[in-house]
Amino acid sequence: MAIQALLVILAVLLVLLFLGVPISYAIAVSSLTAILSSIDLNVAVLTAAQRTFVGMSKFSLTAIPFFILAGNIMNQGGIAKRLVDFVMAILGKMPGALLVTNIGTNALFGAISGSASAAAAAVGSMIRDGADEQGYDPAVTAATNAASSCSGLLIPPSNALITYSLASGGTSVAALFMAGYIPGIIWALCCCVVGVLLAVKLGYKGTPGKFDWKNLGICTLRALPSLSLIIVVIGGIIGGVFSATEGSAIAVAYALILAFCYRSINLKSLWKILVDSAKMSGLVGVSNILGWVMAFLQIPDAVAAALLSLTSNKYIILLIMNVILLVSGTFMDVTPAILIFTPLFLPICQSFGMSTIQFGLILVYNLCIGNITPPVGNALFVGIKVGRTSLSKVMPYMLMYYVAIIGGLLLVTFIPAVSTALPQAMGLM
Repeated sequence: MAIQALLVILAVLLVLLFLGVPISYAIAVSSLTAILSSIDLNVAVLTAAQRTFVGMSKFSLTAIPFFILAGNIMNQGGIAKRLVDFVMAILGKMPGALLVTNIGTNALFGAISGSASAAAAAVGSMIRDGADEQGYDPAVTAATNAASSCSGLLIPPSNALITYSLASGGTSVAALFMAGYIPGIIWALCCCVVGVLLAVKLGYKGTPGKFDWKNLGICTLRALPSLSLIIVVIGGIIGGVFSATEGSAIAVAYALILAFCYRSINLKSLWKILVDSAKMSGLVGVSNILGWVMAFLQIPDAVAAALLSLTSNKYIILLIMNVILLVSGTFMDVTPAILIFTPLFLPICQSFGMSTIQFGLILVYNLCIGNITPPVGNALFVGIKVGRTSLSKVMPYMLMYYVAIIGGLLLVTFIPAVSTALPQAMGLM
């Protein structure tokens, strides 16, 4: 019964997402469809409405819509060029200067904006013209841009980690934020290794001349206002100056001031940003419906029993989970996948002593790989479009990036310290 209900949820959710139904509606409808065999329709709808308002009334969860709003404001422009110049001033002497600059900037921009697709679009368009002038293969540039675009989703402030905190029943956002740094940097470094190897093989050089400290100073000053968003918000949350919710509100205020100073938005575009953010924030409420349905139908217990009946070896179980998450991530968006798989797999991992922090990073890292993998792969196709190339030309280079990034995934999965060392050092675990 429970497994059948899970299959119904997944099937209905995928069909609705394929038809273009907003994620919030798709999750609510798929959840209600699964439970109709157990309770009356009127009771199901009434309970779902109650759970939605319960979810939206929690003060701690308002951090999610605020961070979504801050990211959408920052996406409107004004910061990508400054970040590209800043990273280029630091890494420009390396082989394949534009490739490693693209990777480093994506990590920073993704962390600020909270969107891999936005990073691939904004940073990729900045890098493209220079890459064309210097004779870079558009397929190599597009693959590098797409592969590195998700690193920022692991580096705080991260909407994916906040969503996981919600789905896992209140895991410390501050601890998750600190835990995300090393996996995010590992992702970026894996991409850098591949980028440098490709650059050496294809003969892409760094910028000529000596290291320009004056240019670095100028670029740092220009990028500092944007980078300060991360410093102020994360520093305040980690230091206990304010909570994650208060920090998210500060992030919105800071992003608005910066956007108006850069003249990247006006009142008309601000209204559109507010409406789009409100639509995305509906997930905060409907996620409670999904959690209630899964608990009522005892779906997590059924999945745990099924997995543990196969083997009791935790390493094999983790490998099975990784495969399931990698495959699911190729056709599901990160947010609904987090809401579905957290209650399914987290109890299993806790049964053999894994912390909720480590599992959260394993989950998000896996699903981010899906964001750059066909057939859905939003960030991948944005990178291809921006790079003005094709999937068939990009995929040979993407395979190299997949190998390196999955190597990073294995480190996160089997070495707990990768995700727990920083939170423990800061006294957050």
